[in-house]
Amino acid sequence: MDAQTLVDERGELWLTLAPLWLEREPRETDYARMVDVIQRYDLTLTELEWVFRLELAPVMVRHQMSVAGEWRAFDDYQLMGQLVAHNLRLKGWRRKMWLLFSGMTTMMTRHRWNDLMERVMVARGELSR
Repeated sequence: MDAQTLVDERGELWLTLAPLWLEREPRETDYARMVDVIQRYDLTLTELEWVFRLELAPVMVRHQMSVAGEWRAFDDYQLMGQLVAHNLRLKGWRRKMWLLFSGMTTMMTRHRWNDLMERVMVARGELSR
């Protein structure tokens, strides 16, 4: 897969989910937008989990753990470049390594992710609130 295909297929989803790693808790409007964008993709909850754990978390956790990291917003252009570069290399041993460490890379945002997935299930009629 080439860089442009990754941007076309995942770019909007990645940028929409990136605020899960920001310093502040997502607002209701943030969650509503995330759910809206997720609904446009034909991904199961399991596939969304893999997007979270393997495609996003390894890049996003670096921002979260950085002393000089930006905590209020991300530079979308720079972030997209990092996400594309990571995902182009996500094969073989790298994929296995990130899979092994995905619990650590997602633990600081897991509560937000779980809240988002609950909202997605409600929107899909799989769960009632």
